[in-house]
This record gives sequence, structure tokens and C-alpha cells, in this order.
Amino acid sequence: MLLVACFAAVVATVPLAGGRLGALSSVTIARGWTLSVALGLQAVIMWLLPEGAPALHALGHVASYGFVIAFLAANRAIPGLWIVALGTALNAAAIAANGGVMPAAPAAVKAAGLAQRGGGFANSAVVKDPELAWLGDVFAVPAPLPLANVFSVGDVLIVAGVAVVLHALCGSRLAGRSRRPAEEGAGSRRDGFLTRTGG
Repeated sequence: MLLVACFAAVVATVPLAGGRLGALSSVTIARGWTLSVALGLQAVIMWLLPEGAPALHALGHVASYGFVIAFLAANRAIPGLWIVALGTALNAAAIAANGGVMPAAPAAVKAAGLAQRGGGFANSAVVKDPELAWLGDVFAVPAPLPLANVFSVGDVLIVAGVAVVLHALCGSRLAGRSRRPAEEGAGSRRDGFLTRTGG
């Protein structure tokens, strides 16, 4: 929910900066099905069927990031999308290095007031002797603040990248655009974006 709230806040800043969200309707999305598969995989392993074979859940979690990376690669021409790709790659590296789970720092988990789940797949959890621990969920929105949760440096880059992408595509003042994408030359083709899935 923390990432969803961050994305919603980013969207809200676009019209405030003079951007036009309607411009997104003219954006062409390449290989959008890969993002749908990624979100579907994460929905199944985290919410629909969290119980079951841990190895299959871990494999599904890692695979979902593979589909996200494929989506980002197909739409790499979008300005600012490389930032989202970098954040996604950092998260994927930490998850892959820790058996399909994002390692969470005990101090961050405690600060956020999160209880360790007993049973079922957890996409983020305290891991014994984690690999690439610094790429894990080492930051926290502390309780009792709203949306208290843990997050990673990859998550920060993803949110920042989404902000850059949206402001660029919507032609806001923050993107330094003199004209909006919808007003640019007719017939121009633009490969598009929309993406933690787990975040």
C-alpha cells in the first residue's frame, strides 16, 4: 500500500505542475502483456495462494521481476524509464540473491511496527545472513504514521522514475517541456509506460 500511495501522490503532482494526464491516452505501450503477467504472478503468490510450496512461490516472485524487466526493456525509449528500470533491477537482485524474498532489516521492521508473518509466502521478510542486505528493505516509515512500512533504495528509484516518466509524458513544467506530447508532430510514435509490484 505504501508504493500505491506514493504512485497516487506522484500522479496528483502532474496537474499541479501544469501537466495534462489526458496525454497518456496517446501513449503506445509495447508488450503490455508482460506487465500483466508480472502483476498476475505476484497477486497469486502473495494474496490468492500464499500457502503452498515455498520454492514455487520464490520462483514465481523472481519470475515476476523478469517479466517486469522485459516490459521496461521494450519501452526503454520513454524518458526517465531507465530510473524505474534501475530500481527494479536492484530489487530483483536482492530478491534473487535471497531465495525469492526481499530481505528486510530487523531494525526497519521493528520501526514500522510490522509483525513477522507465521506461515505463507512473504515477499519481504527478515532473512538470516542476507545477501546484498543493503539493497533490501532497510528503510521504514515508522509507526504510528499512516502507511507504516519498510522499503528499499530500489523502491525509492522506482517512485522517482515514475515521477520523471509521468511529468515528461504529460508535459509538465517540472519536465521542462515547452509543449505537451499530444501537441507534438502528428504521426510521431512513442513507446509507452505504466508500472514494485509487490510492489
